[in-house]
Amino acid sequence: MSKIRIFAFTSLSLTAFAANSLLCRLALKGSKIDASSFTNIRLISGAVTLWILVLITQRKTKISGNWKSAFALFIYASCFSFAYVSLTAATGALLLFGAVQITMIGFGIWKGEGLGIAKIFGILFAFGGLLYLLIPGVKSPSLINSIFMITAGVAWGIYSLHGRSSKNPTSTTSGNFIKAVPFSIVLNILMLNNSYSDSQGLLLAVLSGALASGAGYAIWYSVLPLLKSSNASVVQLIVPVLTSLGGIIFIDEPLTLRIFVATIFILFGIALVFLSKLPSNANA
Repeated sequence: MSKIRIFAFTSLSLTAFAANSLLCRLALKGSKIDASSFTNIRLISGAVTLWILVLITQRKTKISGNWKSAFALFIYASCFSFAYVSLTAATGALLLFGAVQITMIGFGIWKGEGLGIAKIFGILFAFGGLLYLLIPGVKSPSLINSIFMITAGVAWGIYSLHGRSSKNPTSTTSGNFIKAVPFSIVLNILMLNNSYSDSQGLLLAVLSGALASGAGYAIWYSVLPLLKSSNASVVQLIVPVLTSLGGIIFIDEPLTLRIFVATIFILFGIALVFLSKLPSNANA
């Protein structure tokens, strides 16, 4: 694959990641769909899209994946949706990617990765940014919804760790999406009394699942083997920035000083860690 195609595919997949936040926030803010219904439709449409991609590109109907990864995927997707009931697109993306990367960093430390000065300062900057974003104040986000999003980030970090050894990422992701659907259906049954939707909300959920999740993840996994591990992690740090810009343009959300300062701290801290060559393959 040429460098131009690598750049194009990488840019497209990162745009898809940002689109997930924007579509979810837009659906829960501007349409009549609840978080559990959005999660269910997103996972089902993503599963169908990925299964069709596997069928077309690999000429097989057998899919892989495992139940542990599928459950982590479900926790990520459901907490992601419930968090965006009140969080802005920018704040949600910032918390999500901060939690994902910190989870990966923590795993590396637990596995015996050495801590140099750059890594220590990077971790302190990243945690400091998250704390600054969450401390009580006039513009601080909802604590409950922030916990939902941080949980989503941790779950996605675990999901990524489980999938690092996959020899066929598209097939594995397809299987994990399919296996995550039963968990989502159970959630929908439990939330049935509070379930509602409209055509706009359903459309946004399908777009999130089929395009931003299904096709987006497939594109990302096609280019991921061509990127160095550290570069693949660092390049994803642009997603919260893209989400912030998208929130301002498409959802009319403000870019507050708190979000701006927290973004600088978190992205700078995580960049310090990964530029010091801590291995990771965090994908969201």
